[in-house]
Amino acid sequence: METIYDALRESHETQRSLCKRLLRTKPGTGSRDDIFKALYVELEAHAAAEERFLYAPILMDDNGLSPSRHALAEHHEIEEMLEDLQSEPSNSPGWLAQAKALSKKVHHHLREEEKKFFQASGKILTDAQKTKLAKQYRRDFERMKKVLA
Repeated sequence: METIYDALRESHETQRSLCKRLLRTKPGTGSRDDIFKALYVELEAHAAAEERFLYAPILMDDNGLSPSRHALAEHHEIEEMLEDLQSEPSNSPGWLAQAKALSKKVHHHLREEEKKFFQASGKILTDAQKTKLAKQYRRDFERMKKVLA
């Protein structure tokens, strides 16, 4: 049975790949804009579904309070970085530097989540919850991708 962590890791790999591809694009190309849009949708849909179906249940446990707050704060920082990038033309001089900072933040967050948060939350959730949350996360993730596209 798939767990919430399996579902999240799949999106994490997509995020890593899109970050890498974005940093290889040339200014003023449709491909840069397309890859940024794909990354934006992936990050925003993932964050929304993850907050609802992993962070929220973990916040209810005393041991999950601090790790959840930290992860939520990082989601907020990433969201602000996305907004900054979205508000600037992708061929402007500082855009790539901002995209590199975003990529670095995303990679940091994913690494920390997979190495620390998954372990902490894994002690809080039952196996049945991990399976149920995977289904709920996937449904919401797909719904949010459509909303954001």
